[in-house]
Amino acid sequence: MPADLAVIGLGHLGLPLAQAATAAGIDTIGYDTDPRAVAELSAGRPPVDGSLTPSEIRRMLSCGFRPTTHPAELGRVRTAVICAPTPPAAAPRTLDLTAVTGAARALAARLRPHTTVLLESPVPPGTTEDVVRPLLEEGSGLRAGRDFHLAYSPARLDPDDRAHGYAHTPKVIGGLTPACTESAATFYGRLTDKVVRARGTREAETVKLLETNYRHVNIALVNEMAVLCHDLGVDLWDVIRCAETKPSGFQAFRPGPGVGGHGTPVDTVGAHRPLRLVETAGQINERMPQYVTQRCATLLNEHGKSVRGARVLLLGITYKPDLADREGSPAPEIAQRLMDMGAAVSYHDPYAPVWRVRDLPVPRADSLYEAAAGADLTILLQHHRTYDLQGLAVKAQLLLDTRGATPVGAAHRL
Repeated sequence: MPADLAVIGLGHLGLPLAQAATAAGIDTIGYDTDPRAVAELSAGRPPVDGSLTPSEIRRMLSCGFRPTTHPAELGRVRTAVICAPTPPAAAPRTLDLTAVTGAARALAARLRPHTTVLLESPVPPGTTEDVVRPLLEEGSGLRAGRDFHLAYSPARLDPDDRAHGYAHTPKVIGGLTPACTESAATFYGRLTDKVVRARGTREAETVKLLETNYRHVNIALVNEMAVLCHDLGVDLWDVIRCAETKPSGFQAFRPGPGVGGHGTPVDTVGAHRPLRLVETAGQINERMPQYVTQRCATLLNEHGKSVRGARVLLLGITYKPDLADREGSPAPEIAQRLMDMGAAVSYHDPYAPVWRVRDLPVPRADSLYEAAAGADLTILLQHHRTYDLQGLAVKAQLLLDTRGATPVGAAHRL
């Protein structure tokens, strides 16, 4: 059965696009090579990352959304959007494009003339033209810019920003040709209030690079400030509170036990010069889980206890508050380091009923306050809104707040 749109990749990038498209009345199929994920979606069950609720999935299905593992469906659409994941590669701060190239090959074998092909996956600049374009042309016998349209549009949706959503998040578009850009703009204009045209695919790809690196560099700055301020006996959280009143030239970022998320900072693009600031920022952020465990050991020692044999409760193991997504969360590394030091680690998270570290189950606390009262040290890694931090600070024997969310004086802060 023909459809207007194929979303290739039903993860944290593809599902919000498919949701927006079906809500706009666009006949949409979702293609993924994972049969289990497709079966779960077809049955109305939400993804494990919690990006969509069961009711949202059911609404999509009732509007005609069809998840599938059959690549033949890709040859029956007017627009195809590649939303394949690009996880970190073996080399530090580079991306693995295996899923993107696989998606391009699957589409190329069934690509029809006049189709608009869009790439949304985070990729290094040049990927659309130098990697995806040759695969599409060789596999289809068609020529990009003449027989079909090709463009790049960075995914920019913040999963926990319900105020903006897809319709109110501007879409940046860069096409292989001006006609490719306009074809992409026509499509995205059905989904969002504002379309921003870049000069080409490389400029659009570099938008994503800049936005991701901007976040990581600024988090690294404030993480380094957290270490400095602790050594100086300065309340960093009060410093940030005051600094963010500046009407221009300052945007507040806050420290944490790690960065997390799907956006991997990229400091080397092919044979081009490395981005040294991004490389340094990555090293700073990657050290934060180690710094947190050092702070834990110091706190326990200051209270006459050793890490070895200590009962440590971790609160919030997801990478963002009020979401189930654990991608890049620092919690596993912190748990591993504490275990290696001999601590007995347990956790609580309303969005994670089961958690395994090193393929071993981590005990989950059923009663939060009882667990905090019984733990030698409680560490707030993620501030979910369900946590009553005032009450928790009273119950916990020793509380380390890595998010600056507790009332002043109620806990030790990062």
